[in-house]
Amino acid sequence: MAEIKKVTATVGENTVLAPGICSMWLEGTDFADRAVPGQFLSVYCEDKSRLLPRPISICEIDREGGRLRIVYRIAGAGTKELSGRKAGETVSVMGPLGNGYFLDMETAGRENPDAILIGGGIGIPPLLALAMALPGKKTAVLGYRDDKTFLKEDFEACGCRVVLASDDGSVGTKGNVIDAIRAQGVQGNMIFSCGPTPMQRGVKAYARQSGIPAQLSLEERMACGIGACLACVCKSKEADGHSHVNNKRVCKDGPVFWAEEIEL
Repeated sequence: MAEIKKVTATVGENTVLAPGICSMWLEGTDFADRAVPGQFLSVYCEDKSRLLPRPISICEIDREGGRLRIVYRIAGAGTKELSGRKAGETVSVMGPLGNGYFLDMETAGRENPDAILIGGGIGIPPLLALAMALPGKKTAVLGYRDDKTFLKEDFEACGCRVVLASDDGSVGTKGNVIDAIRAQGVQGNMIFSCGPTPMQRGVKAYARQSGIPAQLSLEERMACGIGACLACVCKSKEADGHSHVNNKRVCKDGPVFWAEEIEL
């Protein structure tokens, strides 16, 4: 395993995709050679009063160009600062971190995957890198608050059927992602999901009822990002070898887990 260290990356571009949602390409590191879908980066603020980095999922991996794309929501002072970075400026990052999605479909018993990719809100971006890497048929079920959608065309461009859900019914099915799956007759034999815990709880229940294996990428507040501080644990069925209790570290053991590994 390559050493994880803090490095300086160059901003290739930093654009607005939707209100409060930004897309940034990072260049000048070897991260694109090593990253896999589902991993994340820890991005540091220039303002030294903000000591902890911001964990941001990898949205796209351009191995040929040596670039990584992150898509993030402006949620506080740190991401607000990040949104102001211009092309050619630098940013300190650490990564790639965590364990990504399990992509060996033959080992998973799905030699001909018919994948359902389920994303909610800012859990949508990491599924784009996954969609680009997965063979076979793919349906992306994307949940938004309203009609301010983002990345829809990117999923379509990489061969996905796209099904939308929105809280207010302004696009797609009114309701959540499971409502959209049922309303639009989505079928598949493997689920990959990323989003807030309430959504993941529903995805896990749906997967169990449908007899479909599911991989869930969890969203948790993180501090160190490397598994040392135990700030981002989730409940697990088996005892963790690090803490010897029924916990898993989302940053180190995850963020991706098989649905049956964890309690939500």
